Amino acid sequence: MGQTPRTIHGQDLEAAIRVVAWQQIGTVGAPALSLRAIARELGITAPAIYNYFPRRDDLVTALIIEAYTSFGDSQLAARDSVPHSNLFGRLAAIGAAYRTWAITYPQRYQLIFATAIPGYEAPQGQVTPVGARAMSALISVVEALHQAGALRATAIPQVTPEQAAAFRLWRSSGDEVADLSIWLAVYIWSCVHGLVSLEIAGHLPSFGPDGDALYRFGLATLTQYLFKLEDS
Repeated sequence: MGQTPRTIHGQDLEAAIRVVAWQQIGTVGAPALSLRAIARELGITAPAIYNYFPRRDDLVTALIIEAYTSFGDSQLAARDSVPHSNLFGRLAAIGAAYRTWAITYPQRYQLIFATAIPGYEAPQGQVTPVGARAMSALISVVEALHQAGALRATAIPQVTPEQAAAFRLWRSSGDEVADLSIWLAVYIWSCVHGLVSLEIAGHLPSFGPDGDALYRFGLATLTQYLFKLEDS
């Protein structure tokens, strides 16, 4: 059973709760997440876990923020591993890192992008900023390509006026970003999300010796379709 309540305190106990929660999500799915079951696994009382997460939804929110933070770290690290002058290299690195992170952390990926939890409503004030940060790497590169005159697309359907305010929070690090860059980033994300989600769910066969050939083909096709490669 691991550490007892006498040896798990403070941040260690909170971290242990999160670890068991992720294990539970991987076993029974996020909708079945149970604070009491986590307490039993850790050998602690229910009131002990309520000191950290009074409700199941509080734990779900903490896990969503943790997942988005990890995802954002991966995306930003991938972008910054390539010189700013190599915009298409940055775009490719972000795309590759997206799939790698999703396959490495499928429970985290499913929680933030695929799993609906009945009765749970994410507090946007807490979740939106970390979600926007996670998208900021892609948005910033698309905006840089836009500024460089490398976009083939000159127009793309926009969100409804009711949704437009929410997308203002997706601005990259507070910098001025064109609406077109945001809409293109959302389109790119939706395309790669489809491929990765099908792969994680086991609905997509492996392509190529490493299983990622179709994904890499999809990234290359998107890049060729949306951007002027000859101007890179």
